[in-house]
Amino acid sequence: MHLTRPGTLAGIFGICAIVAWLATRATFTNLPLLPITAVPALAALALAETVIGRNVRNRLSGRKVAKPLAPIAVSRLVALAKASSAGAAALGGLAGGYLIYVLRELDKSVPARDARVAGATLAAALLLVAAALYLERCCRAPRPPDDSDDDEQRRRDTWQWHA
Repeated sequence: MHLTRPGTLAGIFGICAIVAWLATRATFTNLPLLPITAVPALAALALAETVIGRNVRNRLSGRKVAKPLAPIAVSRLVALAKASSAGAAALGGLAGGYLIYVLRELDKSVPARDARVAGATLAAALLLVAAALYLERCCRAPRPPDDSDDDEQRRRDTWQWHA
């Protein structure tokens, strides 16, 4: 499995931003106020993934003495990180497209309030993308230490059938 590419997330973000802008342009007068509830939810997920990432990194590198992680748990965390980065990019794109539309009407009270909420949602989504990418990179297996005794160790460990 490959690491999530930032270009993929940027593509998801851009497509969702365009769709949101077009949908908002067509139906803005019929839309309810933008809810603020996504901001604390996205921020809490970002915080949780950052803490989990730090814990996993410390356990995989041996800095923290704890029960070893099961390989399936690490792969599930990678799946969570990939899904949350894509989901946050989509939500951020939707908030960004909405924000672009309402920025031209900041002199009115409802679009100004929606612009603040959309900006906060966009910021929280970007935080979640960063936290998910961090968690995904923390789940990588650490490289073995590079010792100068490595060549000597390899010579001692080789065993042949015929001399």
